[in-house]
This record gives sequence, structure tokens and C-alpha cells, in this order.
Amino acid sequence: MDSTELTALLTPEGLRLLDEIGPILSTDDVARTVSRLRKDGHAPDLVSAVVGQARLRAKAQPKFGAFADRMLFTRAGLEQATRLGVAAQHAGRVRRAGIGTIADLGCGIGGDALGFAGLGIRVRAIDADDVTAAIAAYNLAPFGDAVTVAHGRAEDADLDGVDAVWLDPARRTAGHSETSRVRPEDYSPALDWAFELAARIPTGIKLGPGLDRGLIPADAEAQWVSADGSTVKLVLWSGALARDGVRRAALVLRGEAAWELTAPADAEDEAVRELGAFVHEPDGAVIRARLIGDVARLLDAGMLAPQIAYLTSDAALTSPFVASFRVREVLPADPKPLAKALRDRGIGRLEIKKRGVDIDPARFRTALKLRGDESATLILTRVDGKRRAILADRVAAGSAEAGG
Repeated sequence: MDSTELTALLTPEGLRLLDEIGPILSTDDVARTVSRLRKDGHAPDLVSAVVGQARLRAKAQPKFGAFADRMLFTRAGLEQATRLGVAAQHAGRVRRAGIGTIADLGCGIGGDALGFAGLGIRVRAIDADDVTAAIAAYNLAPFGDAVTVAHGRAEDADLDGVDAVWLDPARRTAGHSETSRVRPEDYSPALDWAFELAARIPTGIKLGPGLDRGLIPADAEAQWVSADGSTVKLVLWSGALARDGVRRAALVLRGEAAWELTAPADAEDEAVRELGAFVHEPDGAVIRARLIGDVARLLDAGMLAPQIAYLTSDAALTSPFVASFRVREVLPADPKPLAKALRDRGIGRLEIKKRGVDIDPARFRTALKLRGDESATLILTRVDGKRRAILADRVAAGSAEAGG
């Protein structure tokens, strides 16, 4: 979105049209709505802005739920925005630390600020892009003077009277639609500046989950976050926002539920053991936090192979920190004999997972030529240095079989 489209949208006519048409779910709906609005005599800039926003509101539902129906977005801003449930988790930590006012530097469209303000924390938000700052001001307007939004650089922000900082360094190219990854040294503001700030004032720094671990300050709490199966971010906490004795944490969110594993350092892996009755795949946040060994001990499990993030056990236990699979049998890993074995078992629906093997799951699935009404999971990995295909059934989370 450019400033011309935003100006057209932020008018009584633009906002009324946006509310009238509601979220647009498909490209066919886009074409029909554009035709109808143009036929009704609305200006092209206004139609483009309204229809674009209606489409983004539909895409925003998974992150913002019902709140999306009254928010404005840019494409890049929505992509980078924190999910509301995750923002609420961060806001809860900030409130428990006794923070009254927080500066949100690089606020984007205001997703994190929504979480802070929703828990009664005063927010000073700032963003380096004028259009994004204007959209954040609109999204945060219901909180009145408890939230202020300004256009400016994080490095120039006035932090007088601020108790803590939330910082989201830009990790993508400028603009509102096209996004591409940049190197850590290209972050804006620079990570060195962010880490120096975090040494002076309690700070949460939102980063990509794949950040080079060598860049993490030794005195920071590093918390990896996954939401509904996707590892979405790394947050580095400092000062009063970091927990005593915690340097590694994996926060796992599924819907409204949350579980967390914490440790003072990377966990030592358990020893490798023979394939047992179950295979467990650690959550991505657990893997990133290098707490696989702690999860293995919770499950009375061991590593299936060195340096491969699969665990195995005989105990009928699972946890929110893993996906668990009951082993049926080990089959040949080559497509031709494996295809015959799967056909003999009537397996036509197959979930394919792989670690430690150079296999394209999509091409491998095509080669299997699946037929049948049964379903299963196929785990392709290395065991005893050899490629193996483990046929298994996914254990439902919280099932009695899995021990809850």
C-alpha cells in the first residue's frame, strides 16, 4: 500500500465500503467486488485500497481472529506481525515484571502493542515507515491516550520515563508488499545497537528463529516460540524481563494452550538407543533451544541417531513438546520395494517425515504410487548409519495410550 491508497482508504467513504464488503476470501470474490464497486462509480484508487484491505483482513484471521475485522494491514506488515496469542504471552511477561510503560520500537502494524495495551500497559510505539506508522495508529486508536504512535527511527526514540523496550529490528527489504531475507548484519537497527540498549534497560528483542546462536549475548534469556506447529520467532530478554537462572526456553503454543520448557543452558543429549515402540519428533522450538535431551528424559527416551532430532522409547508417554508415533515396522527405504509393501497393506494416505536423509518427500511420494483406504506415517531417517523407513501411526496428543 502506498500513501495515495492509504489516504483514499482513511476517509468515511473508504472505511464504510470496507466494512460493507467484509473480508474477501477468494480471487473470484476479488474480481466480482472490483467490478461491482467500479460499476457503482467509485474511484480506482479507492477500489484498489478497499479490495486489497478486505483480502488482507481475510488472511489476517488466523493471526488476529475477530480483531482482524476492524484492523488495517500492509502485506509485509501482516506477514511479519506477531500472532495475537503470542503477543499476549509476551505482554503477560512484561506485566508480571511490573512494567508500566513500554516503548515498542519498530511497531509494524501494531500486533505486539495490541497485546501490551490489552493488559493495561502504556505503549509508546514508533515505526520508521510513515505508512506503517499510520496504520498502527489506526489499529491502536481504541486504546486512546494509553498508546501513542509516531513515525521515526528506533535509534532516535525518546526513552525518558520508559520502563522497558520491545524491539523488532527490520529483517527484510523496505516496502509494503515484497519481502526478502537479509543477513543479520543488515538488521535495522543494527543488532550491536540493540544488544547495547538491552544492556541498559529491560528489553525484549524479537528475532527470526534461525538467528546464528553465536550472536546471542551470554546474559540474555533466549526463548524460541512455536505456534500451532510452526517455529515463529526467537525473543531475547534482558534485565527484569529475563528470568533468573533461565538462558534457554522453548514456548509451545497450540490454540489457547501454552507449555514451556526452560533450562540454564543447552541440554545434553541422551545416548542413542535402539528403535523402540515409539518415535518422538521434538517441536521446532525445542530443537532450536537445544533442549532435546531434557525432553528425552521426560519421556524416558533416547536419541534414535546422533545429531538427528528424533527420539525413541518403549514407554507409552508423550508430551506437548513432541509429536509421537507408534512404530508398526521397519520397511525398505528404496521406493520400489517400499511401494509394494505399502500397497500390500492398503495404505493410500501417507504422511511423510524425514530427517538426516537427502530425499525430496514430494518426489518420493510420487514414486510410491499409493493406493488404498488405510493411512499411516512414514519416517525416513538414518539408524545405525543406514537409511531406514519406519512405518508408524501418529499418537493423538493427550491420548490415554500415550499417557496424557
